[in-house]
Amino acid sequence: MADIFKVLIVDDEPGMRSGVSRILNDFSVNLPEMKSEIKFQVIEAQSAESGLEIIESQNPDILFLDNKLPGMSGLELLSIIAEKKIDILTVMITAYASLETAVEATKNGAYDFLAKPFSPAEIKHMVRKASNRIVYKRQAKNLSEERKRVRFQFISVLAHELKSPLAAIQGYLNIVSDRVLGNELSVYDNVINRSLIRLDGMKKLIFDLLDMTRIESEQRRREFAEVNFCELAKKSIEANALVAKQRNIAINLEVRDDVVMKGDHTEIEIILNNLISNAVKYNKDGGKVDIKITADDKKIVINVSDTGIGLKEDEISRLFKDFVRIKNEQTRNILGSGLGLSTVKKLAQLYDGDVSVKSEISKGSSFTVELLKNSQEVLNDESRTS
Repeated sequence: MADIFKVLIVDDEPGMRSGVSRILNDFSVNLPEMKSEIKFQVIEAQSAESGLEIIESQNPDILFLDNKLPGMSGLELLSIIAEKKIDILTVMITAYASLETAVEATKNGAYDFLAKPFSPAEIKHMVRKASNRIVYKRQAKNLSEERKRVRFQFISVLAHELKSPLAAIQGYLNIVSDRVLGNELSVYDNVINRSLIRLDGMKKLIFDLLDMTRIESEQRRREFAEVNFCELAKKSIEANALVAKQRNIAINLEVRDDVVMKGDHTEIEIILNNLISNAVKYNKDGGKVDIKITADDKKIVINVSDTGIGLKEDEISRLFKDFVRIKNEQTRNILGSGLGLSTVKKLAQLYDGDVSVKSEISKGSSFTVELLKNSQEVLNDESRTS
C-alpha cells in the first residue's frame, strides 16, 4: 500500500498550479531501500495567506512556494513557517531568483530552488529528492524517539530493580547500627546473610547489564578459539554447586569430552551459566537438573532440563525479552534481573542459532540452545586469520 504525501503549490499563476497538479497526480516514487511507494495529492493556493491556512489545517508534506505573490511574499510566508516551527519541506519556485533571495530563503529553512519555467522532468526529480529527504528524516526521528523510549525503560527498570534490595540492606544495617537485637554479635548473623544475598542479586544485575550492553553495542571484541563444552559445563556446575547442595538438588551432566567447536569462550560460558543457574534457581527442593550436550557435523545442542515450577504458555512467549521476569506466588521471592535468558538468545543468534523452551506447570522446564559450528562470524574470523 502506497503512502500519500500532500504537495501544496502556492503560486498566483493558474497555469503553473494546474501544470504541477497534472504532473504529480499520476506520479509515484518508489524507495526500494525503504520498502515503500509514495503517491502525491496536490493542493493549490493562489496566495501566501490562503497557503498558510492550508498549511495549518491540512499539514502538507511538501511546499512549492513562489516568492513573488500578491499580498504577502513567499519569503514572508517562509519566515512565518520557520517562526511557528512547522514541519514542511519547502522548495522555492521563482523567475526572479537572486543571491539575496536564495540566502534569505535558506536561512528560513528552504530545502531547494526551482527556477521558472521548469519541465515535468525537473519537477519530478525535485519531488523524488524531497520525498527521500522526508522519509529519511522521519525514520531518524522515529529512531531517536525509540532510543529515548528504550533508555527511559532501561533506567526505570534499573531503578526499580535496585530500589528494593537497597531499601532492604538499609533496613538491615539500621537494625545492626541501632543494636535492635541486643549486643550479642551472633544474633545478627541472619541479618548479615540477608544483606549479602541482596548484594549478590544487585551484583548479578550489574553483570547481566554489562553482558547485554557489550553484546548489543558490539564493543566487546570476540576472540574465537576451540571451546570444550565438557570443561565449561563442569565449571558452570561447580559455580552453582553450593546453592544446589543447600536445596538438595542433583545436577547430572551428559556430554562427551570431545564436544568442541570454534567460538568465544566467554559467550559460551555465559550461555551455560544462565541456563544452569536458572534450572537450579527455579527448581523445587530435592529436585534435579539434567544437562545434555550433543554435537554433529553442523551444530552443538545444549539441553538443560529441570523439575521446577514450570511456565504457562503466555509466560513462555515473553520469556526471552529484556527485563522480563515471570512474577507469581512461586517466583516473587526469587531474585533475578530479567536479562539472563534474553542474553542467551542474543548470544545464540550470534552463532546463527536460537533458544527454545518446553515447559509444564509444576513439572519443570526444558531449555534447548542450538549453535552452528560454522556460523557466519566464525567463518569470517577464519578467513581473516588464514
